[in-house]
Amino acid sequence: MTTNDLVLLNQLLDQRMLEIGEGLDESEYFEIFSAEQALKDDDLSYDEIVSGIVDGGGDGGVDSAYFFINDSLYNEDIDISSLKRNTTLRLVLIQSKTTTGFSEESMNKLIASAKDLFDLNKEISELTSIYNRNLLQAVDHFRSVYLTLVSKFPTISFEYFSATKATSVHPNVERKVTDLKGTIERLFNPVFFKFLFLNTSALLASARRAPARTTTLRLAETPISTGQEGFACLVALKDFLPFITDEDGHIRAHLFEGNVRDYQGQTEVNKEIRNSLEMAGAEDFWWLNNGVSIICTNASLSGKTLTIEDAEIVNGLQTSREIYHTLHGKDLSSETRHIMLRVLKPQTEESRDRIIKATNSQTPIPAASLRATDKIHRDIEEYLYSKGYFYDRRKNYYKNIGKPIKKIVSIPFVAQAVMACALSDPANARARPSSLIKNNDTYIKVFSPSYPLDIFWKCPVIVQAVETELKRSETPEHRTHSNNLRFYVATLWTLRACGVPKPTIEQVAAVDLTQLSSTSIMNAVTDTFTAYRELGATDQVAKGTALGPKLREAHKQEFLSMQAAKKESNVRANVSISTNESTANGLI
Repeated sequence: MTTNDLVLLNQLLDQRMLEIGEGLDESEYFEIFSAEQALKDDDLSYDEIVSGIVDGGGDGGVDSAYFFINDSLYNEDIDISSLKRNTTLRLVLIQSKTTTGFSEESMNKLIASAKDLFDLNKEISELTSIYNRNLLQAVDHFRSVYLTLVSKFPTISFEYFSATKATSVHPNVERKVTDLKGTIERLFNPVFFKFLFLNTSALLASARRAPARTTTLRLAETPISTGQEGFACLVALKDFLPFITDEDGHIRAHLFEGNVRDYQGQTEVNKEIRNSLEMAGAEDFWWLNNGVSIICTNASLSGKTLTIEDAEIVNGLQTSREIYHTLHGKDLSSETRHIMLRVLKPQTEESRDRIIKATNSQTPIPAASLRATDKIHRDIEEYLYSKGYFYDRRKNYYKNIGKPIKKIVSIPFVAQAVMACALSDPANARARPSSLIKNNDTYIKVFSPSYPLDIFWKCPVIVQAVETELKRSETPEHRTHSNNLRFYVATLWTLRACGVPKPTIEQVAAVDLTQLSSTSIMNAVTDTFTAYRELGATDQVAKGTALGPKLREAHKQEFLSMQAAKKESNVRANVSISTNESTANGLI
């Protein structure tokens, strides 16, 4: 470490804050920055990073928490029942402080919270007075999945990171890692434990390193190439496995961002792929499998080694995942089978999208699964760009070119915002974010080409403004329950801004965003929280079917009262005018 590292880190953070940190304070951005470095090769979007931040009162020394199942970030729509033996559960817990040192007190907090949070004899409900809702929710997701899969013996991994602007770690702090490791190992056995101190030099080194985007692939034979920026080649299974995994043995999630299908778990097709892998016969694997299609920005051949830049597996996710789950961790010295790969370099975005659609249309899949390639998403991307926002149609494209964090909006977030504001359905926006994209009927309802494009701009802006006010609220309960409240508040605010009980899409599109004042939003927050508390103020209430109708009915009655008052006022005004006219004419 050099004496300049702290100066360089501060300079880097200042520059990043100026470039992408609009609307964030120093500590908020440092939390995002620290998580980004700790999870570098998971290549999370800013939405995903921010969703894991749990700091505040009762955080147990944990500022961010991320739960991965088979190296995919957990979401509530995952079908846990489809998971099988050898599932990996990874919990990443990050402590990030802008201080210039690592403290024993911070480590003691991690040790104490681990004893509470991961002791399965202690119910989550017993810990609500000690730890905040966001942290408990993340831990509850981990616990629930672990207990569901316990008979299948999942692999458990705990990864802790502590990030500060320190230049070194004091031995008294470092020895606390042993205590934390012992705590985790007493609660889970077997378990993989990892702890890293991210000091100034480590943070700088990570920030300088881009996620691995150039990979090499050893080929079994010289590939076929037509000279049209493409290769067809055979690759040994034992060489394909390192291509889809990183140095820690985790699957490279970013390789599959272009694949329109999700991993389907225990489907008949996947069982057949698994059987082909587990029961080696006279046939080579590539005889029994359609292979994998990869698109990239560049590919060059040297002998029998293919160097690929920005690789994306656009077809073959199920095959790749089954290869990983079946062969990972096994001795492959005697493995002689192969897989067929097509490596393609499309020249335009239109060509890229056509390849994705074509390679995923040979078996039936819902039209919604091809969402990112639909024209409506290109239109939204172009329209939002004109408004100074960046639509994350291609995950992390705008993050990687340094656009402001709060100006990047993802497809799922836009879907949630439209569902809440334009369709007045905050329960589905809160409870089933992934289903808004996966379910074809819902997808068509949310992303209808007939909608004015203003809908896809104004709805996310409204939700973002609501989120900001909830986080700034002087009422602690508003901040604590912000994740449950935000879509409901956005719904109520939009209803009021439209000034009708049930606005049309066109009326929502015409909403004047200058009405988005702190006062108008906080009025909606107050009324929403009152209704939420009356129903119990729980996650179940936020995901349930009672709160939305309660708010809509309250707004309807408020509207009718205002209309009645306005009508009465008009009657009185007319009577007054009539009286004045009669007096003037000498009739009274």
